[in-house]
Amino acid sequence: MKIRFLGAIRKVTGSCYHLIYRDTELLVDCGMHQGKDADALNRMPFNFNPEHIDYLIVTHAHLDHSGLIPKLVADGFRGRILATEATADLLEIMLLDSAHIQEKDAEWMTKKSFRAGKDIVYEPLYTGEDVLRALPFIDRKKYGEREEIIEGLSYRFLDAGHILGSAILEIFFDENNKEKKIVFSGDVGKSNNPIINDPTRIEQADYVIVESTYGNRLHKGMEESIEELAEAIDKTFKRGGNVLIPAFAVGRTQDIIYILKKFITEGRFKHLNVFIDSPLADRATKIYLSHPELFDLEAKDFFKLKDKDGLQLNFTVTVEESQKINKIKSGVIIIAGSGMCEGGRIRHHFKHNIWRPECSIIFSGFQAKGTLGRYIVDGAKSAHILGEEIAIRAKVYTIGGFSAHADQKELLNWIGSFKNNPEIFVVHGEEDVELIFAKVINERLGLKTHVPFINDELEF
Repeated sequence: MKIRFLGAIRKVTGSCYHLIYRDTELLVDCGMHQGKDADALNRMPFNFNPEHIDYLIVTHAHLDHSGLIPKLVADGFRGRILATEATADLLEIMLLDSAHIQEKDAEWMTKKSFRAGKDIVYEPLYTGEDVLRALPFIDRKKYGEREEIIEGLSYRFLDAGHILGSAILEIFFDENNKEKKIVFSGDVGKSNNPIINDPTRIEQADYVIVESTYGNRLHKGMEESIEELAEAIDKTFKRGGNVLIPAFAVGRTQDIIYILKKFITEGRFKHLNVFIDSPLADRATKIYLSHPELFDLEAKDFFKLKDKDGLQLNFTVTVEESQKINKIKSGVIIIAGSGMCEGGRIRHHFKHNIWRPECSIIFSGFQAKGTLGRYIVDGAKSAHILGEEIAIRAKVYTIGGFSAHADQKELLNWIGSFKNNPEIFVVHGEEDVELIFAKVINERLGLKTHVPFINDELEF
């Protein structure tokens, strides 16, 4: 078995691993790069031949793990794409949304070029048609069922507790008549996350490729974070402002809706007027509700309750509906993408609210280096948004307890479940975080750790 580390290496985005076993080639994830230089990186040729890849195994639907699938197919991939059932459902809407954004961005940049007299035609990375050509390659799989790929090579999905359908991937392979196992953590969820189950604990592996997004820090507790959210909303409304929450359409938006609904049922607020300004979040929420078998016990019981009149959820789909929100000057919660503020409708809401000191911005998810979200979180006084330099006077909150990623303690607990001292490969983190976390694993758990470089190749 050979493995090459091709993406999310000493950075968070662009997950991709290339495995070769005998004459069979696999990819684990095929994710987009996000943040600085993302467009150039996403347009680079793959450093493998897509025509030679027999299987792509997708750990979950977030674009940093799946977003280059249409490009892979357009470049010649004709194998099978293996994903859990919920991931397969989410991939369709997320990839189509990604294509739509890229098509619109290319159209806007082309118009801008022509206005400047440069006559440059910009092409999207891929189109909606490319996505539709890729979808038939997806095979829907269940959690917990071990399936053979070829003789001596099999895999199994286990619940990662990150977003709906997210998976830890076990790869089993024969080596000199002895079975060995590689575990890809995917993105490990927090314990006690709203709605979905906790990450599956595993006791045996020979090699573990583990994410480290928050490998250098601890999250606030969930209850503390819920209290902070309630307090931020209350103070903002008393100041006469709006609450803006940049949120990932898949996972975070549904968690926040769940928490806001609990605020009403528990009597914390009598009324909340909430705008979910994301067509993708609307579609994703419907997919969530179509998979109650993946909810934890508390969520299963909670969603049986009838909606209280006090929670007014407004899913806005059209541009006209979105624009009307900006006429509302106070008393509403606006949840919109993108989660890192790199695109989407949140930037329009920033333009109308971020300069107002009575408003608040609540960040509830990871903000990668080079993104607008990270720039704001790091204390910027102004930002270039939609062609204007706009002052940042709104109150900025960062509530880490809502993260869908395990923190350092939870990652250590997950790794500590392995009883046979596997070798650990730390990935999917900013470089300094990966190095810190690898050292912590070695010191506290006594395990051999590695922090691979991009294109490193190992043979097991």
